Amino acid sequence: MRILYGIQGTGNGHLTRGRVMAPALADEGIEVDYLFSGRPRQQFFDMQPFGEFQCRDGLSFATRVGGVDMWRTCRTNRLDTFWNDVRHLDLGDYDLVLNDFEPISAWAARRQGKECISVSHQNAFQHDVPVAGQRWLDKLIMSRFAPASIHLGCHWHHFGCDLLPPFIEPPHEQVTEVGHVLVYLPFEEPAAIATLLRSVPEVLFQVYHGQPAPLSLPAHVHWNRFDRQGFQRHLGGCSGVICSAGFELVSEALVLGKKLLLKPLKGQFEQRSNALALALLGAATVMDSGGRHELKRWLASSACEPVHYPQMGTMLARWLKQGEWHTISALCRDAWAQARLPESWQHKWAYAY
Repeated sequence: MRILYGIQGTGNGHLTRGRVMAPALADEGIEVDYLFSGRPRQQFFDMQPFGEFQCRDGLSFATRVGGVDMWRTCRTNRLDTFWNDVRHLDLGDYDLVLNDFEPISAWAARRQGKECISVSHQNAFQHDVPVAGQRWLDKLIMSRFAPASIHLGCHWHHFGCDLLPPFIEPPHEQVTEVGHVLVYLPFEEPAAIATLLRSVPEVLFQVYHGQPAPLSLPAHVHWNRFDRQGFQRHLGGCSGVICSAGFELVSEALVLGKKLLLKPLKGQFEQRSNALALALLGAATVMDSGGRHELKRWLASSACEPVHYPQMGTMLARWLKQGEWHTISALCRDAWAQARLPESWQHKWAYAY
């Protein structure tokens, strides 16, 4: 079997899922070519699992001051280049397109009548899951951005729907907790992050951000450029995580039993919905104003019970190779049967499998 695997490069969650899938697909003897879009090639890192991958501009979302900037998004996306890439992507040598919210491979598959299986957190919103702030434009983007013939959605809980658990990389090493707090707020301005953390000098914060540290950074705030090994080490050793409400980092934190303080990206219904789902499960604290009082209350809160999810990369790769691609319900049931969720989650969602 030979597949083209299209992966959205905006953010790091899609890449994380791809890193889980790459060795699982190889173990099943599936030949894979990878196509990435959504960010410049030079901004990708730790790409060894994907070999000689292709990279295209694709489509992405622009942010400013902690929110989605729709005007800048429309201005920076070049639709002529996008459609040219769609037209020239030849899928004739592939048995299947596997897609993680990547629009070029998805639209090329639709134009050429090729089977396209989409696996993403975005697909979960086609089901009856907690949703907050979804507008007609959000629904249009979710349905048309990267169309597919089969949709597999991932979420932290199945919510009584045909969903899959998160795809989590197994930890590479055991890290002893040392008590710092990990901060990953990539859409926030560095000065705003430093201002928030300055109010708690007794806590060591390890901040990861794509921009340089602001001037006059407090001594208890350590500023890091993104490095996956260092990030994983600080995640394993932290007492808690302050982050936006994206999917993959939260998933890793839940598995490790790290308490979460969330600051959802403004104007992004997916992140608002994620925050709502976690609040309903009692799995995270959501910042309303982002002030120091909220931060201090969260720092004084207790740790969380770890969540166990099965190795979804292996399960999905075997399912793909079997070729029975419309047996989605059975795949989902098998996956959740191997998960171990906190008892409090089962109580909140009594209609669990």
